[in-house]
Amino acid sequence: MYNKTKVSIGILLFLCLASLPFWHSLMQDGEDSAIKNPVILATAGETCVEDRAFMRSNHMVLLHQWRDEVVRENKREYTNSHGELFQKSLSKTCLGCHSNKKEFCETCHAQASVKVTCFDCHLQPEQMTEKNRQEPYFHKSRGN
Repeated sequence: MYNKTKVSIGILLFLCLASLPFWHSLMQDGEDSAIKNPVILATAGETCVEDRAFMRSNHMVLLHQWRDEVVRENKREYTNSHGELFQKSLSKTCLGCHSNKKEFCETCHAQASVKVTCFDCHLQPEQMTEKNRQEPYFHKSRGN
């Protein structure tokens, strides 16, 4: 037909450009810039609550489940898929390794275009002291 070669080249070029994000994600080496937190790197041999793939896709489901079980049923311990026991606590369990909110939480959530709402109620890692780490709860006071 008319300009068959030009149309074919245009379609091919469009398909290449449209699939570029897909190919880019396949080429990445799997290292996230957010994981370069020194505290996380120092504890690389230790076990997280669940494995990395599970936590990437399900951490909010897990945190919401923990919140409901702690508040409504007073269940404060979590047994992971490997049979290890953890305390259901954002502040004591999760923030022990993920202590840099700006470099860890905000970086990953910005990449996913998701707002971090945990710290609307909970203290930020920078606000925590050794005293309130020992207390059973350390939420922001209702007056703040």
